[in-house]
Amino acid sequence: MDTGDTAWMLIATAIVIFMHVPGLALFYGGLVSERNVVSTMMHSLASLLVVSVVWVLWGYSLTFGTDIGGMIGGLDYLGFTDVGEEAAFGTLTIPHYTFAIFQCAFAAITVAIISGGIAGRISFAAWMIFSAVWVTLVYAPMAHWVWGGGWLFKMGELDFAGGTVVHILSGVSAITAAIVIGPRFEHLKKDHAPHNIVLFLIGAATLWFGWFGFNAGSALASNGVTALAFATTHVAATAGGLGWLLIEWKLRKRPTLVGAATGAIAGLVGITPAAGFVTVPSALIIGVISAPICYFAIYFVKARFKYDDTLDAFGVHGIGGIWGAIATGIFATKDVNPAGNNGLLYGNPEQLLHQLVGVGTAILLAIVGTFIILKVISLFLPLRVSRDEELMGLDLSFHEESAYNTIQPVDVNTEVSKSS
Repeated sequence: MDTGDTAWMLIATAIVIFMHVPGLALFYGGLVSERNVVSTMMHSLASLLVVSVVWVLWGYSLTFGTDIGGMIGGLDYLGFTDVGEEAAFGTLTIPHYTFAIFQCAFAAITVAIISGGIAGRISFAAWMIFSAVWVTLVYAPMAHWVWGGGWLFKMGELDFAGGTVVHILSGVSAITAAIVIGPRFEHLKKDHAPHNIVLFLIGAATLWFGWFGFNAGSALASNGVTALAFATTHVAATAGGLGWLLIEWKLRKRPTLVGAATGAIAGLVGITPAAGFVTVPSALIIGVISAPICYFAIYFVKARFKYDDTLDAFGVHGIGGIWGAIATGIFATKDVNPAGNNGLLYGNPEQLLHQLVGVGTAILLAIVGTFIILKVISLFLPLRVSRDEELMGLDLSFHEESAYNTIQPVDVNTEVSKSS
């Protein structure tokens, strides 16, 4: 084992957990109404708690256990059996413990991203059960196929840090859940503006910071590829943020803080699968194109079909992840990472086909898996809160906690009368 690699991976793991809580929690919490801040943050925290336990008991083994027919991992590591201080898999230069918890952080934040599509209306009990089942039946198989030696890995699909495994899975699952659960009460009648842009920006900046651990940590060592992923991550984020700012300025006549930060996140999503496989100039292109693609998905596609993806998990993560996975097949080059492959622009159009297969697989698994899981859960308990609870806000109606002492319970009858 290598002490430098181990030190970096310990730091990267901690950074990824930090980008989840408080990062994603603040990011989502700032975007919702002041009556759903606590409940939205609880979704992030609860997913970290639930998924971490599931990961130790069986999730890690299903993902990285001995490959069974290219479809799922074996039961080698149930309860973290044989996960210890030794070099992971005998080939990596970091302890097995470190690798396993690094991957745990990925699984947990993937589940948390889904909550952005259904914030403000999903039952907390349903969310807890969904988190445990979804990471088992949807995330673990996909992660095994791509990273654990499964059929997509053998085919040659490239996903450096989670374009298909994290972002497409979570984004498409979010919109599927939003459609199954249904829109918020008064979804199209009321302006759902962010209640606290300062919290949102702190969350966005924390996500940006954490993404260096997310992407550069996926090199699983401290070397040149790590430095490449670090550089491409930052460049794509800045290109995405600038691109969104300029689009918004041109089309809406006002550049906004929420828009610029959202563009940066879109750039980060776009570069995630390509971070360790493309050059820095390619990362610039991937990032800047992420902005108009995600902008269009949020302001045109969402408006056209009127689905209630509360915090645009699909518009940013789903659409950005699809673009990033495809872009990897276009811009990847072995010149910067011999362990990868050449893409379309470097004389290998077949790589683009492999990426498209990965994209289609992730979309199909997310839709079918999420739909079935939610329908089965609905047989035993309600998927969403009552109308009165939603109008009052989940912070007070369920958690009996408020982010701000000035928030008072609303008169539900009055709110219903107004909407009528």
